[in-house]
Amino acid sequence: MDGLLEVDVLIYPDGVRLARPEDIREWELEAATKLALPSARLFVALYPYNPAAMSPNRETAAAELPFVPGQIIKVFGDKDSDGFYHGESGGLRGDVPSNMVAEVPVEDEDMKAVLMQQGFLLVDHTGASFTPEDLSETSSVPDDVVVQRMVAIFEYIPWESSPNMDSEAELGFRSGDIIYVFGDMDQDGFYYGDLHGRRGLVPSNFLQPLPWN
Repeated sequence: MDGLLEVDVLIYPDGVRLARPEDIREWELEAATKLALPSARLFVALYPYNPAAMSPNRETAAAELPFVPGQIIKVFGDKDSDGFYHGESGGLRGDVPSNMVAEVPVEDEDMKAVLMQQGFLLVDHTGASFTPEDLSETSSVPDDVVVQRMVAIFEYIPWESSPNMDSEAELGFRSGDIIYVFGDMDQDGFYYGDLHGRRGLVPSNFLQPLPWN
């Protein structure tokens, strides 16, 4: 029909107004930015990495990200043909060698934000990751028991949060702590775990698996 004019409007809680050209450009830019952002994954550094001294390719060392054990790194996309991720940590961006880090499998976006704000997870203070063999050599746990590495996604204070009357056999921990659990979960939903040499029961619903590699 002749005489009709097509206009864009912005709807607010207190009314409607015509969209200005700058409003439309801002909306289009915001929408394009959201579509362009890759989904981020969180990784934790297992070893110290100084690109200037340790990079396998001195020519690209300046483009790599330095880090220390326990540092949380936000990773975008998959690793490249040379085995590097592209990541961000502490306000810096750069390439990250995949064999020096391990993924923290947290799907909840709020928890990701908490871990990124925290910046670090607790890891072995020698700068290397534990292995199942290390644990079996220093413990009374049978050699055939499967050891899993897990990260705490919530804080747990047994005497406040435990569903059990006797909570003295349980371990308390903080969000971000790495706990090594032995064997299968019991009928009450608890694992038997180790946190920095302390042993006890840990609730499975407060933990997420953390792969060894």
